[in-house]
Amino acid sequence: MPRTSTWTIGELARLSGVTSRTLRHYDAIGLLAPRGVRSGGRRTYGRRELLRLQQILVLRELDVSLPAVAELLADDDADDAPVLSARMLDRLREHRDRLLTERDRFAQLARTVDATITALEKGEDMAADKLYEGFDHSQYEAEARERWGDEAIDRGSAVWSRMGPAGQAAFGGESAAIGAGLAAAMTDGVEVADERVQALVARHFAQIALFWTPTAQSYAGLGQMYVDDPRFAATYEAFSPGLAPYLRDAMAVYAAANLR
Repeated sequence: MPRTSTWTIGELARLSGVTSRTLRHYDAIGLLAPRGVRSGGRRTYGRRELLRLQQILVLRELDVSLPAVAELLADDDADDAPVLSARMLDRLREHRDRLLTERDRFAQLARTVDATITALEKGEDMAADKLYEGFDHSQYEAEARERWGDEAIDRGSAVWSRMGPAGQAAFGGESAAIGAGLAAAMTDGVEVADERVQALVARHFAQIALFWTPTAQSYAGLGQMYVDDPRFAATYEAFSPGLAPYLRDAMAVYAAANLR
């Protein structure tokens, strides 16, 4: 990659897999300005811009928002900043470490899924505490703190920590049993107000109540979130398609009958 080389926007799009439209958007928001503009308005990019785009793409792969990316890269914006500053190298090393950590986590997830497939094919019940190996829920902590506040999250984290490995495994097993029971009831065509379903919802409520005390409104709202948030929906849809709205409706019945 010679230091004097330049690439047009089309060439950079082909190299990086990023569309020209996205590159123009990055320019418009001040995230990745071209080195210059040729006759006819074609943007050109140099080595500095290619390195910057690599960092942008790595951060995006790590689910960093565009405003946060811009803040992280702000120190590189000065015209006299060296192309390969010590800070850039440190940042690249941090990116590498995070990517390697994600690689290892996904490898563990793949092993968990493989073990689940094998157990299902053999007609065996996989140990409940093995079903969730490799999942990292810490990525949702910042969002949870914003939604419910630091006090609630800290209290819930303390409760979870006090459970210890055995208690946490038991909690996961109970969650799996509730999900499986609800899926079976839904498959059998049982109405959400039926005692069979409401007994399972009572167990679900008991789990939630370990961490905070829902009101009728907040518990019903939690059920709606299970449907609205694709991440939560996927958790229940994995038991059976349609389970998220089924649970939402069952939680609403429970809330109306048992909570204030």
